[in-house]
Amino acid sequence: MKKVLTIAGSDCSGGAGIQADLKTITAHRLYGMSVITALTAQNTTGVQAVQAIDADFVGAQLDAVFSDIIPDAVKIGMVANKEIIQMIARKMQQYKVRNIVLDPVMAATAGSKLLQKEATVILQNELMPLASIITPNIGEAAVLAGFTPTTTDEMEKAAKIIYEKVFAKRQDDCAVLVKGGHLTDSADDVLCDKNLTYIYNSRKIDNKNTHGTGCTLSSAIACNLAEGFNLQQSVKNAKKYVTMAMQTNLDLGSGAGPLNHMAAGGWLTSDIWQ
Repeated sequence: MKKVLTIAGSDCSGGAGIQADLKTITAHRLYGMSVITALTAQNTTGVQAVQAIDADFVGAQLDAVFSDIIPDAVKIGMVANKEIIQMIARKMQQYKVRNIVLDPVMAATAGSKLLQKEATVILQNELMPLASIITPNIGEAAVLAGFTPTTTDEMEKAAKIIYEKVFAKRQDDCAVLVKGGHLTDSADDVLCDKNLTYIYNSRKIDNKNTHGTGCTLSSAIACNLAEGFNLQQSVKNAKKYVTMAMQTNLDLGSGAGPLNHMAAGGWLTSDIWQ
């Protein structure tokens, strides 16, 4: 059985973070492990409180995992502060980790800040260059690229700028996926690697319940990388999974509710991607 580790914050309401990641990994029939970086008090209406985990304890969790059950892929989500970022980067290098999917979580869907401002530069300089793929949404791409993309063409421009900033010195396969879920007229995503740009055309789904979509997509990409799919196919498969999870129109809570992570019957098999 392939193993996937999620390094992220806890969402007590179960829709995002560690909880969404583990549901996604389970739906892909893989073995999920977790390293918690922060505790959050949140629900479908927003984030009420955040408590970062001590960086040394984050490191201890990582040592416990990598000294025993070695992951085939790692998803990194909420990292909270610069000390945690530096600890994760150090451990990723120490254990020579491959197949890293980094979701640069800077704010929750409801708008609450989840990354300290001073940590953003360290995230860009120390952790992002270690990733196989980073998955910023429109708001995060604006921070990383220096402008807010509003069209697919502008998303492509932003993806190329971010790629050059983060991966210019890398020779192996790595990519930037700018997610277009916050666009007005479509939900196109743009993937940029060292050779080509791929556009994943997607229609908007009439569903306000989008809590945890970014977490779910990035952990689904990690699952596919663990299974041996390349970056382009991993993104395609992951998008299909998220689309299914949204189309069931699960409606829980009084705000932006969660996805239905078991929309595929709870058991994803290779034939679903055909």
